[in-house]
Amino acid sequence: MSEEVKKFKITIDGQTTEVLPGTTIIEAARQIGGKSVPPAMCYYSKLEHSGGRCRTCLVEVSKGSEADPRPMPKLVASCRTAVMDGMEVKNLTSERTQEARKAVTEFMLIHHPLDCPVCDQAGECHLQDLSYEHGLSDSRMEFEKKTFDAEDIGPNIKLNMNRCILCARCVLLANQLTEEREHGILFRGEHAEIGTYLNKALENDFIGNVIDVCPVGALTDRTARFASRVWFTKPMNATCNCDKCSGKAVIWMKGEEIVRVTGRKDKYGEVEEFICDDCRFHKKDLKYWTVEGPRNIERHSVISLNHYETSQPKEQTNLWNHFNQNKIGSPDKKETSNG
Repeated sequence: MSEEVKKFKITIDGQTTEVLPGTTIIEAARQIGGKSVPPAMCYYSKLEHSGGRCRTCLVEVSKGSEADPRPMPKLVASCRTAVMDGMEVKNLTSERTQEARKAVTEFMLIHHPLDCPVCDQAGECHLQDLSYEHGLSDSRMEFEKKTFDAEDIGPNIKLNMNRCILCARCVLLANQLTEEREHGILFRGEHAEIGTYLNKALENDFIGNVIDVCPVGALTDRTARFASRVWFTKPMNATCNCDKCSGKAVIWMKGEEIVRVTGRKDKYGEVEEFICDDCRFHKKDLKYWTVEGPRNIERHSVISLNHYETSQPKEQTNLWNHFNQNKIGSPDKKETSNG
């Protein structure tokens, strides 16, 4: 009989759970769930060697372990720090963590353009959510932002380096799904950028998945570019017969038209199963798909806007009708006399 592996106990913001040795803090937090889960812009559980780049998941370790209860002197990246037995972590309850996250967000937005109104990722952008929660209303940086020209790095993929945060998710995905390196991070430091070798196009049956793993609007679908705002479409779970992938996807519909096709994502924005480029770019007709039903969208998400109807309270309805009957410009009711 194999010996039972002893689990480590960890407490995050007062909530305790048990995990296997080798589990990182962010994975343990996701096991607990709720608001105690640190945000992650570069970490992706399905990509090898991801994490440790963006620093948005920094947390405070107030107790190292039962064997060594001393707190860690510096904030640590929860995606790269393994859990120790008896460890205690502060995320939302730590002022140091919140201040650091606010500073990291400010650094991310130094060169980021204010183009949310024209960005296809608006409404499902992780940086947009992070900025809304931790960003400043005004920028303190008074120098010229570095800019890049948008370029096509494939027949169906548009790269806008102005929005890139160099999380390297797309590079890790391409390395993991393809036999040869498709693209990478060129140059170093301030001059680093995503690019292909001598402007070589990204051509692979699964390379379109770089669009799904990108947390911002740096990589977008050219076939759905400026087609519709995400909150004007309805996401539907659908399947198709495909000999390259599972065929399980989400079709974003506007009326009877399929605006775009994406992979199915979990609540942390990670794709459950990667889909091929044929399903993503070339099957924009309902005849290819078997619709399973509407996608479950969180109530607070902007994607759910106008998708759900709520009945008005009876008192509110009566007041509204009364207002309509007596609104300005409506003809006055004629008084009737008893005589």
